[in-house]
Order: sequence, then structure tokens, then C-alpha cells
Amino acid sequence: MYIYANEKLTEFIAAASMSWLSWLFTLRLCSAPSLLLLGLEGSQLGLRVGLQVAQAVSCSRWGKPDDQGLFQDGDVVIGGLFSLYYQPPAIDNGFTQLPHNKPCNGLQNLPLQYLYAMVFALEEINHSTTLLPGVKLGYHIRDSCALPLWAMQGALSLVGGDSASCNTADPPDYSAGYGEGIGEKGGDQPVPVIIGGSSSKAATILSRLLGPLSMSYTASCPCLSDRHQYPNFFRTMPSDIYQARAIAQLAMRFNWTWIGAVVANNDYGHMAIKVFQEETQGAGVCLAFVETLQRENIVSDARRAALTIQASTAKVILIFTWYTDVRELFLQLAKINVTDRQFLASEAWSTSSDLLQNPVTSKVASGVLGVAIRSSSIPGFENYIRSLNPSRRPDDEFLREFWENMFGCSPGATPLPQAHRLPLCSGTESLEGVQNHFTDISQLRVTYNVYLAVYATAHALHSLLSCPDRDSSPGINSSTCSSPKHIKPIELMQHLSNVNFTTPQGEMFYFQGGDTQAKYDLVNWQTTPEGSQKLVLIGRVDGFDLHLSESAIQWSTGSNQVPTSVCSESCPPGTRKANRKGEPLCCFDCIPCAEGEISNKTGSLNCERCPSEFWSNADQTACIPRQLDFLSFNETLGITLTAVAVSGAAVTTAVFVVFLYYRQTPMVRANNSELSFLLLLSLKLCFLCSLVFIGRPSVWACRFQQAAFGISFVLCVSCLQVKTIVVLAAFRSARPGAEALMKWFGPGQQRGSVCVFTSVQVRVFICIIWLSLSPPVPQADLDIPGLKVTLKCAMASVVGFSLVLGYIGLLACTSLLLAFLARKLPDNFNEAKLITFSMLIFCAVWIAFVPAYVSSPGKYTVAVEIFAILASSYGLLFCIFAPKCFIILLRPEKNTRKHLMAR
Repeated sequence: MYIYANEKLTEFIAAASMSWLSWLFTLRLCSAPSLLLLGLEGSQLGLRVGLQVAQAVSCSRWGKPDDQGLFQDGDVVIGGLFSLYYQPPAIDNGFTQLPHNKPCNGLQNLPLQYLYAMVFALEEINHSTTLLPGVKLGYHIRDSCALPLWAMQGALSLVGGDSASCNTADPPDYSAGYGEGIGEKGGDQPVPVIIGGSSSKAATILSRLLGPLSMSYTASCPCLSDRHQYPNFFRTMPSDIYQARAIAQLAMRFNWTWIGAVVANNDYGHMAIKVFQEETQGAGVCLAFVETLQRENIVSDARRAALTIQASTAKVILIFTWYTDVRELFLQLAKINVTDRQFLASEAWSTSSDLLQNPVTSKVASGVLGVAIRSSSIPGFENYIRSLNPSRRPDDEFLREFWENMFGCSPGATPLPQAHRLPLCSGTESLEGVQNHFTDISQLRVTYNVYLAVYATAHALHSLLSCPDRDSSPGINSSTCSSPKHIKPIELMQHLSNVNFTTPQGEMFYFQGGDTQAKYDLVNWQTTPEGSQKLVLIGRVDGFDLHLSESAIQWSTGSNQVPTSVCSESCPPGTRKANRKGEPLCCFDCIPCAEGEISNKTGSLNCERCPSEFWSNADQTACIPRQLDFLSFNETLGITLTAVAVSGAAVTTAVFVVFLYYRQTPMVRANNSELSFLLLLSLKLCFLCSLVFIGRPSVWACRFQQAAFGISFVLCVSCLQVKTIVVLAAFRSARPGAEALMKWFGPGQQRGSVCVFTSVQVRVFICIIWLSLSPPVPQADLDIPGLKVTLKCAMASVVGFSLVLGYIGLLACTSLLLAFLARKLPDNFNEAKLITFSMLIFCAVWIAFVPAYVSSPGKYTVAVEIFAILASSYGLLFCIFAPKCFIILLRPEKNTRKHLMAR
């Protein structure tokens, strides 16, 4: 493989043209030593030839400018990759000449602080008497220019021990073990671990390419947690899954159910939306929209997202992208005057000083609530930073360039041309009074991650280089102790996986796989009295736990009132949610609960039915005891029926008195006065028994009312039936040979017949069977809906009540039939006709009673029964006795025997 590659490489050199792909391939050849560490094996001769050819070619491209870095020799050298420069040079891709990897320019202050945090930690460890005693840690630090290609070049240089010179006469021998045969000169010693990979993309490339371990301080892609794909990767930056979950918890905590999202159009943004939706699933949180931003089309994408935000009813907007994209989005929002949105920020822009100090941001995005990388203090670091001076670090090119940019002078003689040479510094320059990102240690976030990465590496090395059996025999010692010159990455990885120590700040630190504990700060952008914005710490996130001081938050409204962001307002108590067809679950209508159902909390999905003894109140928010309702003497209907019943009893009494006073007159005597008096008495009982149905039902009232009703009407109808039989018998006895017929219907027989008919009702149906075995009982009618529940006498036995009515109906029908047969008897005053009319009315009333009774609700069933009793009683009273009283009182001349006997 190597011979074939070398041949192809020679051809490319001879042709004097190379594409970017072939250059990348050449870089991989330059990293042959590191590939060997990944398990690739080849002949030593082929490897040496490949290295010599590859180095010869790479030296023509990796010239002196590319070897700028910060180097310090030691027993163990730690690699470092930082994105110190942000402006890569323009590269000619015309394929007319070999591409040259020219250096970047534009030194950044904050990444420079990361670099010196690593140097500070290493110097702190070297002065420690407990951590790695007797072992000096060195460092080889290079710039990655924030580009994966430059990061790969720097990493390969660190791993391969590439020096500034192109001496390939004696390439290092990697077959004996990692680090064996490597010189001690700065830049020549390869590293077992690289602290770097400022982006997830760069970290992915380095982890796949390098045999030594890579430990990132900012890579947050969840994909890097896969130990099968990235077994040699570690990081002190939590996975983005945790910050997406934290933002989801914030949304649920403040009841924001209608949220817009603007995310980067890459794995970073898409992952955030996926985790956010998974976390809020079932909590009623919906995304009103999801807009993506592509950095290549940032202006048009930001304008489209701004218009979407303006048109949406969502007041809370989640933004998961880089601060440069956010800056353009805020600019577009300011152009269309959208200033009333509450923004949720990811850690990529929540602490951006560029945004905080931007006047456009203060107009659009006040009160931002965001997740930020956990900040912590590093004791002694501020003094270290402010004491830095190029005069004490003459080989530090990064510090020299920073000094030149800061003070506009050169700290010493420079090899620059005369035209670009700066005046020499006076030597009084100092960082003590300088305020910028480099000297600001108020919130050390990524800087602290770098600090932790160095300490984690040191503790792993301490564990690897320790001799647990130091007092044992030399043989055992040799097998358990490792040498700084023989560190193998696979061994270091095992010890790094088991790291567990307390940081100088007192926090426990350990790895879970390749990840660290998820710790974030919750920050809030608050407006100062001067009108600027400042970053305020309002809480923290520890794994899945959210600790938040809500009273310390200043919202986008400028007050402590939590903003509302919902598609539909929460349904108040007494209503339930009804989803709108074709719309998200967060958009719904509020439907009032039906009667008898309640919802006693906001946002109820369903209404709950009240127990049978309870009913919903007017607002359908609580179940209240149902009110007992019955036909009482105090209400209008009860008073009316009572008056009618009492009037009927009074009229019946008056008729009784008239008949009693005129009992010797032919009219009274001719109509069987004894049965007439008994009939009047039974009618009076019928009127009075209706009063028993009015009032609160009780056990004895329920029994007595049905007994009184049954006995009174049976007695009444029995009298009518006997009177009809007597009339028929009287006329039949007038025929020749039928004189003996009246002997069977004398006064005694008449009284006996009435008693027999009545006793059948009393003894058989009421007293013995019905009232003894299954009497009516007072019971609330809970089946009828409504707050008022009717208390009535429930018929425990419908059969018993039916037999009572049936027997009365049987006697009534018999009387009607007999009276109908006697209606044409020759008599001047035919009582059979009166009985016929009264029975017709009686039967009509009670036939109509049955459907009316069944269909009437509540207490009106009792009223229907009372009405039937009164109507039938008045029918009998007036049809039978009104004509007689008329003659007795108003036509006394007709109350004679002669008139009654006349035909």
C-alpha cells in the first residue's frame, strides 16, 4: 500500500499539479506514524521510504510560517489545538501550482485566554507536590485557524513529532513503543493526548484520524458520545442533549405551549429540535414553526425567519445557532420593528459579548433567557494573565503579536521589513489596566473547560505513572510501573476513563464514557439603568435538575411578569379542551362541561361526572349536594291543589248536609239515601286523601297515601256499583214473577256488598300483600338530571300499585257497563244516566292518568296523581249529586212522589 502510494505521490510531484484531495492524501501519508498506532502494520523499510518522501513534499508546503506555536519540553508533552486566528488567507485553487498552507491572521483575544489557561494549569501541576511529583509536563500548542483542515495539519504535526526543520535523515522509530527514540528538542516529541478540537466537526475528524487521545473543550455534538465510533475521544463540554432538555424544562415550567424555533441548518440545530420535542412530548408544548439558517445564505434566511416570527402568534422564540447568525437575525427583526418577543438562547450565543454590546440587540432582544457553559473561578489565573510580558517569554510568538496589537509597539527586534516594523516598546507596558476579552476573568466558561481538561489528563497520567507495588520485588515493579517515555495511548485511555478527582475549586470530576457531567449556568440579559445590557446568573443546571430563581429574572417586557405564549388560552375551570381539526394539539377551543359534569382545574382535557348524590354548580367547577325537592304546601302548585282538595271536601260536606236535612223528601229517599250518604263520605275521603300526597314524603306517609287512595276510591266505586245494581233490580222486580228479586238487594245486602268489594282491596292487595311485603318508601329520584332531586314515594313493587289501580278500574268498568244497560229505564229521574256520565268521566281521567304519570318529571308525577284524584272525585260529585241538589234546593215542586213516579 505504501509503495503504491509513494509511486502515485512521485507522479503528482513530477506533474507539478496537485488537487486539494491529493494534498489531504499526502497529509495522511505524513501521519504514517500515527496510523501505525491505530493498528496499521507495514514493513519498516516501506514506512521509512514513505516518511522520507512525504516529509520532503510536506516541507515544501508546511514551511516555517506554519510551525508557529508555543512549545515547552517535558517528561510528558501535552498537545494543544486552539482556534487562535479567525481569518484564513485566500487560497488559489487554480491548480497551476502546489497549494501552500499559508498561516492565518487576525489573532483572537478569547481563544488566546484558553491557551494560557492550559499553560497556567500545566505550570500549576508542575509545581504540585501531590500530583505527578517528579514528572515535568511540557506542551506543544498550535493554531487550528477554526478550520478542520488546519486542525488536522496541526494535529498531525503534534502526533508525528514534526519539527521546524526538514531533517528526514533519521526519522523516529515508532515500532518500539510510543515515544521511544524521540528527541527531547521542543517540537520533536510526539504527544499522547491533544487538548483541542474547537468544534464538533474538527473533533470528529481528529478522533477518527488520530491514535492518541483527543480531549475537546467545546465540542458538544451528541454523536461524539458513541464510544464504538469514538473510543479515544473525551471532552469537558457537556453534550448538547442536556442544554436542549434544559430549555425544554424552562418551556414547561413557564407554561409556554406555543414556541417558535430558529435553528442552524445542521446537526447542531436539528438535534436540538428533536430533543426539545421528545422532552416536551405529552406536556402540551407545540412548535409554531421551525426556521433554519444556512451560513452561506444567512441574509436571506434571516430575513425569511424574521418575517415568520413577525407573522406568528408565538411570543417565545427558541434560537439554536451561532451568535453570528443571531446577529443577522436580530438585524432583520429590527428592520421590521419586532421587539416584543421572548428569546431562549443556546450556549452558542447566550454569553456573546458582541451581541450584548450591540445596540440593535438591546432594541430587539431584551430579557433573553439562556443556557450557558458553567462558569467557575480559577484561583491565581488573573494574576498570571496580567503578569504576562513578552520580555519574560521571548519565544512566545502569540504573546508578542498580542502585545503588538494591544500597545502598537514591538517588544523587541523583529524580522519584519522596515515598512512594517513597529516602534520598540518602552518596557513600561503592562496588562494591569487593560480590559478586554483576554484579561476578563469574571466568567470563565470555555477557559475553565480547558483548565479541567488539563487536570483530567494530569490525573490520568498520575494514575498511569504511579507504582502501586513500589515496595515489592523489582520484577513486579517493572511490570506495574510505566515510564513517561513509554506511554501508550490505549493505556492512558483506560486511566482517563477511570479518572475521579476533586478540582482545586472543590468539585468532583469524572468521565461517563467520554462525557463529563452536564453542568450549565442559566443566564438572563438584563437592562441596566444606563440602557446597556448585562449578563446575570439566575440559576444552574445539574444533569436533569433545574435550579432557577424566578424572582431574579427580567423578562422581555421589562418586568417580573412571565410572558405568555400560547396558541389558545388555557381553558378555565368549568370547561374542557376540544382540539381543532387539522391544527396542533396546542390549538383548541374551550367547551363548557355538560350539566352534572365539572372540571375544577385549568386546562382540563375531560370533564368529570359528579356522583349521583351531587350535581354541578352553575359554573361547572364543583360538585355540590343535590337539593331535595318535593311538592310542598308552601309552593304555588301545592297551595292550589290543597285549595281545590279542601274545596271539594267542603262541597261534599255541604251536599251531605243538604241530603241529611232533606232525607225525608222523595228525591233523597228514592235514590237510596243510605248508599248516597256512604258515597258522599267516600268522596270526602277521596278529596282529603289527596292532601296526604302533599308535603315531605316519609315512611308512614308513603304507606298511608296509597292505602287512603286505594280504599277511598274502592269504597266510592263500590257504592256506585251497588246503586246501579239496585236500580236494575228495582226495575226488574216490577215484572210479573220477579217480586223476590229485591229480597237479595235489601239494605243489608247493599251494605254487605259494599263491604265485600272494599275488603278485597283492603285485605288482599293493600294490607296483606303490597304494604306488608313491598310498601312504597321515600327515595330521592337521582336518575333525573338537575340540581334539585325529587324526593318521592318510590314504588318498590309496581305490580302492587298496578293491582290497586286495576281493581279500581275493574269496579269502575263494571259500574259503567251496568249503568249503561240501565240508562233507558223508564224513570222521570233516571239515576243510571248520572252514574253513566260519572263513570265515563272517571274512566277518562284515569286512562289519561297513566301516560301523564309516566312522562311527568320529578314532583309533577305526584301533582298528576293528585289532579287525577281530584278530577275524578269532582266528576263523581257533580255528575251524581248536582242534579239532585238542583231539584231539592231550586225546584222543590219536582221533589214529589207524583213527579218522580210520572213517566
